[in-house]
Amino acid sequence: MSESGSETVVADEVDLDASVAMPVTLPHVLSALSVGATAFLMVTCEFLPVGLLPGIAADLQITHGQAGLTVTIAGIMAAIGAPVVSVMAGTADRKKVLMFLSALLAISSLITALAWSFPIVLLGRVLVGFTIGGFWTVGVGIGPRLIPEPTGTRGTAIVFGGISLGTIAGVPVGTFVGDNMGWRWAFFAAAGLSLILLVAQMKLLPKLLVRQSTKWSDLPELLRIPNARLGLLLSIFTFGGHFFAYTYISPFLGSYTGMEMQSINALLLLYGVSGFFGNMIGSWGAGRNVRYSLVATSLIIAASVLMLTNWGSNSQAATAIVAIWGLGFGALPIITQTWMLRAAPEAVERGAALLVSSVEIAVAAGSLAGGSVIDNLGLVSTMAIGGLAVLAAAPLILIFRSTAHIK
Repeated sequence: MSESGSETVVADEVDLDASVAMPVTLPHVLSALSVGATAFLMVTCEFLPVGLLPGIAADLQITHGQAGLTVTIAGIMAAIGAPVVSVMAGTADRKKVLMFLSALLAISSLITALAWSFPIVLLGRVLVGFTIGGFWTVGVGIGPRLIPEPTGTRGTAIVFGGISLGTIAGVPVGTFVGDNMGWRWAFFAAAGLSLILLVAQMKLLPKLLVRQSTKWSDLPELLRIPNARLGLLLSIFTFGGHFFAYTYISPFLGSYTGMEMQSINALLLLYGVSGFFGNMIGSWGAGRNVRYSLVATSLIIAASVLMLTNWGSNSQAATAIVAIWGLGFGALPIITQTWMLRAAPEAVERGAALLVSSVEIAVAAGSLAGGSVIDNLGLVSTMAIGGLAVLAAAPLILIFRSTAHIK
């Protein structure tokens, strides 16, 4: 679908309770898939260093904890980029915003691939973080609008399906490329794919206009909504605890479990496959009761991470546990996004901006703190603390009864 011949979607608000009579057509699905494919690449680029930490550390002669800063700095910049892009984009066509972000992703990946020192690597990661934050605000926010249906979960599920696919194919394949060709080639590939997706967005996306722009003063207004505040707090515990541990899963499996790199790649692939099914289960659960779905998801993630501290030295046990971990985390993004959609359905993009900022702050803080723990206390302590942080989310959901109407 070319830009000149495409329909116009007014991307401003979504009423999750309204019945939608418009039939779903192939152009609707293709437009959502183009955003889902971009989500696939974004999550791949953000967490690509997770599988490449050993190679990056060896090449640049730094510790695993220092190499973890490649995830931390991206998370910090994504937290900044989310509200900045939301405000600075104004009423601009969201299609053009997405295309700009894809171009910036290509540039940032190329800088990382060509970097001759660790500071230059971090510069590339600064740019990729800003790009990712902007995408999550715009891309996730338009998901419910690309496919017309009452619950708003179908389009969102396609976008978050891209996240799961990024976990399935992106990170493990990137790790495979890095292990066989060098970590830089993984970022070269990311740059090339960014340009391909830019062309796909140009051809497939309709115009995505907005009725009103987001102002800086609009963002704090969401914090007056109790369920929105609780949703942001829960995202900090769940995502922060997860990435406290997951950022260092490759060193853990290599040093503590005793796996070879080939086996680690295969296990990361299994983690991703589980995450794909977790995304589908999460979409189903969020459409029925998002509150209890989030409780179940946080318990699954926490239990999996904590079990690694006891049975992670056994490769067979570690394999089963990591697969369960992937199932739980695969459901988490769509459940938290649906939570915010239900808490503030009249402010989808603003809600996405605050959610992304909270999640990325949690990612940055979790990976940074995890790096400090792994360098000073060891791998097992990193897993234990991360699991306990995620575990704290479950009682918070049950204690605060103000969430009773979110279902």
